[in-house]
Amino acid sequence: MSLPIADGIHPCFWTVEELEKRCQLRTQSRSGPGGQHRNRTASGAFLTFDSGVAEIGAITAEATEQRQQGRNRSTALARMRYLLAVTLRSQSPLVPKLNDDDVVFSETELDLRDRYRGSPMKLNEDNVAKPGVLTLVLNDLWCAGGQPSLIAPHWKTSTSKLVNLVRSHAPAFRLVNQIRQHHSRPPLR
Repeated sequence: MSLPIADGIHPCFWTVEELEKRCQLRTQSRSGPGGQHRNRTASGAFLTFDSGVAEIGAITAEATEQRQQGRNRSTALARMRYLLAVTLRSQSPLVPKLNDDDVVFSETELDLRDRYRGSPMKLNEDNVAKPGVLTLVLNDLWCAGGQPSLIAPHWKTSTSKLVNLVRSHAPAFRLVNQIRQHHSRPPLR
């Protein structure tokens, strides 16, 4: 199954400031219910990231729930990180390399792997590390044909804990089941 691959470091591992710089911010007011003064200013935040990959083009995350633009911008940025985690793939250390120079992993990526290897993999949605860990697990599952049992020893955790992590984010769970279907495997439940 062919998925778009990020050039260099995956955007989920960039700092918040770097990701914000690379995204185009558009603000907009929204109509609808909400009471007096609710939708009178351009408090909605729409972040657009140019993936540089022709198949997927630009990725947009939006947040319009809050009355403050700053909060909506933060929420949209968090949603963008989750969208990038599911949409783009990057290299996995599970893939055999021809040379040691072939693939270079970022310091952030290596730190996340070390920190969460052997952990229970129960991450709160608000945990800033969750999109990064999800990216790493999805990269590994993509390389393993969607088989969590093959990557569980690498993460030093159980297969069910990895499945629960992926299941906690519905788009990631759908992606893994698409990968499994491509390899003629039954879906995860």
